[in-house]
Amino acid sequence: MAKLYFRYGAMGASKTANALMVEYNYIERNQIALLFKPSVDNRSGANIVKSRIGISKPARLIFDDTDIFKVVKSEVAKNIKINCIIIDEVQFLNKENIFQLSEIVDKLKIPVIAFGLRTDFRGELFEGSKWLFALADSIEEIKTVCFCGKKAIMNARIVEGKVIKTGEQIKIGGNEAYIALCRKHWKEGETGE
Repeated sequence: MAKLYFRYGAMGASKTANALMVEYNYIERNQIALLFKPSVDNRSGANIVKSRIGISKPARLIFDDTDIFKVVKSEVAKNIKINCIIIDEVQFLNKENIFQLSEIVDKLKIPVIAFGLRTDFRGELFEGSKWLFALADSIEEIKTVCFCGKKAIMNARIVEGKVIKTGEQIKIGGNEAYIALCRKHWKEGETGE
């Protein structure tokens, strides 16, 4: 039975590496998994999904006006047996995109596995994450740790070595701009440096 999966974690929890491993597992079994990512995530190149550990793959891009359901349905109409849809950085999708993912599961009977952040650097839900919490059949946390050893659940944006909590929600970056912290150290603005 197809399901909509949301696998979330803080920065550095290996979400992208997990997404690429899931895709590899399908390919290894001669099955087709379509890999997507939001167009706003241009950190590793326009259509590249790249993990911090160095593995990468090309992906299809999702723009704000992309109808993901129609894209997948058109592939199915070509008699292509799609076994899974994998989405990286799903937090950047909008409400309509998340509903389209649920339609892929419900109408096309194709599982969708979405990987992303739960909250932004201010501690607020991203739109895509919010709607996945509402609609996903399965919600799983991918864990990582704070510098203190406790579970990291917060994403801190770092500017000139300091934790900031104001600014635009979306600023694409990696280790140079963000750090995962436990709630206590996020509140205190402590980075462990």
